[in-house]
Parts: sequence; C-alpha cells; structure tokens
Amino acid sequence: MQLAANASPRVSSLAQWLAGRPEELAFNSVRSLAQQSGANANTVVRLSRTLGFAGYEECRRAVQDALRNTSEVYGQRAKALSQGGCDGVLTRIHEAGRQNLDALFSANGQAAINRAAELMLGARHVHVIGVRSCFAVADYMLYTARMAFDNFGERAGAPGDIRDRIGATTPEDVVMSITFPHYSVETIAAHELAQRRGARTIAVTDGPASPIALGAEVLICPQMQGPQHLPSLLTAFALTEAIVTAMVARSDSAPDRIMSFEKRLLESGAYRA
Repeated sequence: MQLAANASPRVSSLAQWLAGRPEELAFNSVRSLAQQSGANANTVVRLSRTLGFAGYEECRRAVQDALRNTSEVYGQRAKALSQGGCDGVLTRIHEAGRQNLDALFSANGQAAINRAAELMLGARHVHVIGVRSCFAVADYMLYTARMAFDNFGERAGAPGDIRDRIGATTPEDVVMSITFPHYSVETIAAHELAQRRGARTIAVTDGPASPIALGAEVLICPQMQGPQHLPSLLTAFALTEAIVTAMVARSDSAPDRIMSFEKRLLESGAYRA
C-alpha cells in the first residue's frame, strides 16, 4: 500500500498495519476498523483520501473488488480471520450483516425484488439454479415457493438434472441463476442455455461483470461482506424470502395452497407438538 510522501505518521502507521491484512479494510466500517487497528476514525478517513479516494466507502469498495478478483479468496479470508483472533469477530459479523441487508432493501433493491416477483408470477415454469454453497439458497427458495405456487420446478438432485430441465425451457419460462465468485461453471452453462432457449433470466450474483449478468432481464447483486472465510450468504437467503413473500402478497391463490400444504404435513405426522 503506497502512500504520498507527505502522509502523516499516523496514516503511514495504519497503512503498514493494513498491508498484511487488507481484508480488515474490506469488511469493517470506519469505527470498527479504527478499533481493530488502534487508530482513530479520522486517521482511517484520511488514509482513504491519501490513497486517492473521495471517502472511506469508495476505498472499501475498491478493496472488496480487488479481493473478489483474486484466485484464492477463501484461503486469504480464512488466514485474515485466523490472524485477527476472535476478539470482536461476532460484532463485525453483526455489523456487516446489517449493512448488507440495508443495501438489499434499498429503493433500487426493492424495485429489483418486485420485478423478479412479477416475472415469476407470470411464468409458465420457474427454475432456480444454484450449486455448491448456492445450492442451499436455491433449494430453500424452491421449498418455500413450491408450497405456494405450482409453476416452480422440482429441486435438481441427479447428475444432468439441471441441463435436462433448462434444455426444455421456452420464452414463457423464467430461470433464476445464483452464483458468486468463485463462479460455478454448471450455473453459468445453465444460464447461457436458458438464454439460448429464449427463457427470461434473473441473475443473482456479485455485479455487472459476472458471467451471468450479461443479458439478464433482472440483475440483483446482494452484498456479501463480513469477516467469514466464505462470503456471507445472509442476504442471498433474505433475497429469496423477499421474492417469495412479494409473490404471495400479489396472489389470491397462494394462501389456500400454503394452508393445504401445511395441512398435509400435519396429517402425515411430519410434525410433533
């Protein structure tokens, strides 16, 4: 981290501290970074401006982008977490999660959520694609959506399921693809196949440079910041809940379908009091 020759000793000291742990700058607010480094908040802001940024948030986003584009993100994050120790880590997770959720439910975020909900409500079939860590997100969305709507496809389980199902899509269908760095080749292939088939696509990913962003009718980029060794999926799960909730709120038939689903589970003995 190179600084101008006239940087103050405090700014230079903070830069030296951050040189071996850039993740701390990426995943902390001004206040929490100051606490972690032993600097004060003014020094943190001055460092950002000395590096040529308008403010701390611009500087932090640049570092986040740089880390996102490295080839060994998980290992670097785990190393930073291990070296930083456990003091304050839960507070940092809480703070980052709150900021991520605030960004998701911004005016632009809510507009994208509502657009995705409208597309899915009007679709002949809806397919949600996610593998590895994103499989859990896709699986959760399908589980909650299928109890309310009959146009959602089944969860992929066997090898080849994804390609077989997406290969049968039409322009009346919607495909939501979920992937973040490191991008999954299976999800990219499914997204591209859906577009070749003429299906309408929703991309849930990290930004416009993602390989699934191009051509997507709706692009949603939940923030994933936090000190965890894997980027946080908190907002990805919150996004799926928000979309399905927005769909239910627009549907006259969804409440009855949900009640029937719940009744079947109760009658089958799936639950215990």
